[in-house]
Amino acid sequence: MFTRHPLNPLITPASVRASRPDYEVIGTFNAGATIYKGETLLLVRVAERPLKTDPDWIFCPYIGADGELTLRSVRRDDPDYDTHDPRLVKHHPTKAVYLTSLSHVRLARSTDGVHFTTADQPWLNTDSPFEAYGVEDARITRVDDMYWINYTAVSSHGIATGLVSTRDFVTVERRGIMFPPSNRDVVIFPQKVNGLYVCYHRPMPGEFGQLSMWMATSPDLIHWGNHQLVLEGNADGWDSGRIGGGAPPILTDAGWLSIYHAADQNNRYCLGAFLTPHDDPSTILYRSKTPIFEPEASYETSGFFGNVVFTCGLTVQGDMLRLYYGASDETIALAEAPVQAIIDHLKAGN
Repeated sequence: MFTRHPLNPLITPASVRASRPDYEVIGTFNAGATIYKGETLLLVRVAERPLKTDPDWIFCPYIGADGELTLRSVRRDDPDYDTHDPRLVKHHPTKAVYLTSLSHVRLARSTDGVHFTTADQPWLNTDSPFEAYGVEDARITRVDDMYWINYTAVSSHGIATGLVSTRDFVTVERRGIMFPPSNRDVVIFPQKVNGLYVCYHRPMPGEFGQLSMWMATSPDLIHWGNHQLVLEGNADGWDSGRIGGGAPPILTDAGWLSIYHAADQNNRYCLGAFLTPHDDPSTILYRSKTPIFEPEASYETSGFFGNVVFTCGLTVQGDMLRLYYGASDETIALAEAPVQAIIDHLKAGN
């Protein structure tokens, strides 16, 4: 169904300037997307790390209690640490996790949805102790004339969901923590359903439970409750590891269409889709049995963290869905498919 754009990847670390002279950009990925005044806007996750290198050490940046950028140094051969994952290190005695890069969100603009100009400085940066390890994976939902942006806030307190809003992508109002740790992959619906705002979210349980998708409702987009389980993974196969929201749902004649992500036990990330009734986003009418999009291109199978396709945003122009997705936790790419083709695929039981 999906056709990859021939100019992929559209945004790469090499095309984006670091926010500090002593840091380098290692990832530009997982962007929220919207149309604003005729332009396609992306809110891009930009991951940076210090230029300082040493083959024997890993340097983990974070914002200290004094608000200053700080480095935590970890020896690669220290038996107290697990250093095999390039994204993070784990301290065995305390079970603490430290990221090897620090992320913020930048604004990228395009008049054609393909050629983007990315700002040199953050659009959304760390601003509280709950974001000390960075802000990540912004998703944009337009409700009337307001754009609501939820994002992942990471710190030693856990992984939370933050919320901001804007009318013009210049002035930003912070709305605080939307869901406390541990919770992420939130997608907000663009209009009320049965008089209430709706979102999907992904709690991250500890000893019990799976990484599954839940639904919540709100009278004001700030206070959320009425939580319900919506979608679980299968014991085997492409969604056996985790499931989470992708791009915000879109309203079609057939119902609410959602593009979501899932990973298997080997952390291979693919995309699926499901359809729910207009008046009941908690009920799955149709769900893809196999991925509708999976890592196949070289920039998806190889990179900072290979075998990953992950979306936070899409746009719809006419009947064409434009899917902006992160590839290998490193770049942003574009794939397109007719909306009706996805719906037909779901109804056919694939």
